[in-house]
Amino acid sequence: MTEAERRVPPLRVSAVQYHLHTVRSFDEFAAQVTHYVKTAQEFDAEFVLFPEFFTTQLLSIPLEGGRQATIDDLPSYTEMYTELFTSLAKDTGMYLIGGTHVIRQDGKLYNTAHLFTPDGHVHRQAKLHITPTEVNEWNIAPGDGLHVFETDKATIAVLTCYDIEFPEIVRMARAKGADVIFCPSCTDDRHGFYRVRYCCHARAVENEVYVVTTGTVGSLPTVDFMRANFGQAAVITPNDIPFPPGGVLAAGEINGDMIITADLDLSLLRKVREKGSVTTWRDRRTDLYPDWNGTA
Repeated sequence: MTEAERRVPPLRVSAVQYHLHTVRSFDEFAAQVTHYVKTAQEFDAEFVLFPEFFTTQLLSIPLEGGRQATIDDLPSYTEMYTELFTSLAKDTGMYLIGGTHVIRQDGKLYNTAHLFTPDGHVHRQAKLHITPTEVNEWNIAPGDGLHVFETDKATIAVLTCYDIEFPEIVRMARAKGADVIFCPSCTDDRHGFYRVRYCCHARAVENEVYVVTTGTVGSLPTVDFMRANFGQAAVITPNDIPFPPGGVLAAGEINGDMIITADLDLSLLRKVREKGSVTTWRDRRTDLYPDWNGTA
């Protein structure tokens, strides 16, 4: 490790426990988003993570003729959603991970994470592993590729909810250089929440990375499959001596409307990979089981 690497300042991240409730216009949605972003800015955050499916709040907006909006209506808000987050990222100088938003491409629906950069760029990562509910009820299609984003702050990946339950894809992200995995999530009960949470811990240990996760809270009484939410934000670390013993750097109050903030010291990841109590990334047995080889 070079002296320059040792002096890299910590990366400050915030994660939003987004409170879902009925709104009557896009302006109401935008005001709530802006509130969270401005709050994170007051804490000098550099990255802000929103949860999966938080834009389903827009489906609670009344439509003409009294028709209830469905998931097929959500892509109609894509342009306004993109303009809102692009503007906020440029105005605040922060990287905004705008949770996920359902987009339509080539006639298919994709549950897609969006990374908005301070210079106005928009990067997308479609969810790769789709749950039965997403397939059967919403006809969501899976993405077909993993993207790792090199920013001036850190190399990151965005893997949504169910994705974190598949070790192979996180191993691939680490092999491509990711030090921080952002995991926007949306779970409706304790079973789903803890399934995602425990897998976040496992992926942090296996790959010696930080995992930043958050979920939706509150409810949308008029939106099918979004009537119940169980969520908590957390910043998760490897389980080694430089980090908290339980592997949790910060966590919110379960189901609370709030933001958490923490500093990620990337130099600590390099230290534990080189000479930690265990060196799980270095010690993987690629002679016994297949691993991503950099060409896939």
